[in-house]
Amino acid sequence: MLRVAVLVSGGGTNLQAVIDAIEEGRISNARIDVVISNNKKAYALERARKHGIQAVGLSPKDFENRDLFNEALYQELAGREIDLVVLAGCLVVIPDKIIREFENRIINIHPSLIPSFCGKGCYGLKVHEQALQRGVKISGATVHFVDEGTDTGPIIMQKAVEVRDDDTPEVLQRRIMEQAEWVILPEVINLIAEGRVSVSVSEGHVKIKK
Repeated sequence: MLRVAVLVSGGGTNLQAVIDAIEEGRISNARIDVVISNNKKAYALERARKHGIQAVGLSPKDFENRDLFNEALYQELAGREIDLVVLAGCLVVIPDKIIREFENRIINIHPSLIPSFCGKGCYGLKVHEQALQRGVKISGATVHFVDEGTDTGPIIMQKAVEVRDDDTPEVLQRRIMEQAEWVILPEVINLIAEGRVSVSVSEGHVKIKK
């Protein structure tokens, strides 16, 4: 059984998509052991509690310095023997120690087709604002492994979504959530739980077994 931790900062719509997929059997051999948020008022924590999942509010503001917060976050994950960390709208920079200890075991969902509209400072609604400003016809979402860079880890799965002429950032954001994010994030977690995802050492590319 794959033991999953989900890290969130906001409402937790992607978390809900994962919970639903587990309960409906679309994700097998995996369970969410804990949901952790840097925002103690995040609705995502309430979503977790409603489904009997332990919810932990862990804010950097509660610690004297960032190193102490980083260590507390590491202990939450290591102490629970977590197999997979899912960043589902998490705005906290993951410390290098956790990235090293959980190499190729941390995944992130990003609301664009990486390498477009990604990197430092490019998150949430800002992504869709940039896409519309550039006039792209296709956008989408990407699930990737997390490395020391920002949105630079090996890509696992992508799904394209049409951009329409009358889209606003909010409308595009919702369509990408519904048609891409909520689809591919559960799918990737299931593939990992089935042991079908690996990273090529030589190329740094993801391989998915049929």
